Amino acid sequence: MIMKEIRAQSPDLAALGHGFGPLRVLVVGLGQMGRSHALAYHRLRPFQVVGLVNRSLVDLPPELDDYPRPASFEEGLALQPDVVSINTYTDSHAALAIAALEAGAHVFVEKPLALTLEEARAVVEAARRTGRKLVVGYILRHHPAWVALIAAARTLGAPYVMRMNLNQASTGAAWEIHRRLLRTTSPVVDCGIHYVDVMCQIAGCRPVQVRGMGARLADDIAADQVNYAHLQVLFEDGSVGWYEAGWGPMMSPVATFVKDVVGTGGSASLLVSGEKDSADLEAHTEARQLRVRRLQADAGGGTVPTESVTTIAEALDHQTLCEREQDFLARAIAEDLDLTGHHEDALRSLAIVLAADRSMRERRAVDL
Repeated sequence: MIMKEIRAQSPDLAALGHGFGPLRVLVVGLGQMGRSHALAYHRLRPFQVVGLVNRSLVDLPPELDDYPRPASFEEGLALQPDVVSINTYTDSHAALAIAALEAGAHVFVEKPLALTLEEARAVVEAARRTGRKLVVGYILRHHPAWVALIAAARTLGAPYVMRMNLNQASTGAAWEIHRRLLRTTSPVVDCGIHYVDVMCQIAGCRPVQVRGMGARLADDIAADQVNYAHLQVLFEDGSVGWYEAGWGPMMSPVATFVKDVVGTGGSASLLVSGEKDSADLEAHTEARQLRVRRLQADAGGGTVPTESVTTIAEALDHQTLCEREQDFLARAIAEDLDLTGHHEDALRSLAIVLAADRSMRERRAVDL
C-alpha cells in the first residue's frame, strides 16, 4: 500500500488583510455554529465585531465577552454593519437575510439557506437586486480532505455510487440541541444538505429523482417529527447516492462515519482513526486519510486492484474550518467574486433534501 502526503496549499489566514478596512460584523444567533463564526470574526483581521445578538443569554468564550449585545436583530441592524452573519434556526434565515441585504449589508447565512425553495430563491434574488454578497455556510467545501475526496472520485469514472452518513448518538445537552432543531428541520435536511452538495459536485450532472424514508425513535419529540432519516438521489447519468442521518441517545455508535464513493474504475473513501464521539462537532471533520482503490489491467487481460492511502497533512479542526468560511466571505467582498454558481449549488442541494423530506412524509418518490 502506497503512503503519500498532501501539504497545505492555503495561505496563512492571520496574514490576510484583503486590502480594505475592517468589515463591521453583526453576528445573529450564538449556538454552536454562531459562537464558532463569532470567534472567526474576532480572530481574522478583515473583520470587526460590532454586535452579538441572541434571543436568550448564553455562555460565551472569554474572547467574546466585551462585544456589544444588542437586544434585538433590529437594534443590531441599526449599527449599520457591513456584514450580517445569520446562525439562527432555519425558519428565520430567509427573513433575516433579506432584511440585512436590503439594509445594505453583505450576508453570511448558515445552511440550509431557507425552509422552502421559494424563500431561498427570494434571498438569492435580494442579493442580486442589492448587489451585496451572499455566502451560504457549506463548511465541507473548505475542508482539504473533502476537496481531495471529490477530486479523486471524479477520476474513477461514472456512473458513481455515493454512500454517506452522519449518525449522532447525542445525549444530554447535545440531544437537547437536536430536539430543538427537529422543531423546524429534519436530520435529512439539516445535515444531509452538506453531503448532497458533495454528491452533486462528484456526479457533475442533473439530479432527476429523490426518495426518502424516516422513523420516529423517541417519545420526547413531537408526533410528526422523525429523528432518523435516509435519502436516495438518482442522477441523469445513472449515478446514485444515499445519505443517512440519525440523532438521539438510541443511535448506534457503529457505522457513524461512512464517506465512500465507487466508480467504474475503483473507489475512494475518507477514513478516521479509532472510535469517535459521533455527537462531537470535531468528529464530523476529523477525516485525515483518503483511501483510493483503482482497477488496472494485468498481463492476462483481466484487472487487478491497487490501493493507496493519502494522509492529509493539514489537520483542520472545526474552528479553523469556520475561519476559512469567513475568509472566503472576505475574499468574495474584496475581490467582487461572482457567486452565481455558489447560489445555484445552494439552491440545487436544498431542492434535493427538501424533496427527500417530502418523499419521506408522503411515502413516494419525488421527481426533480
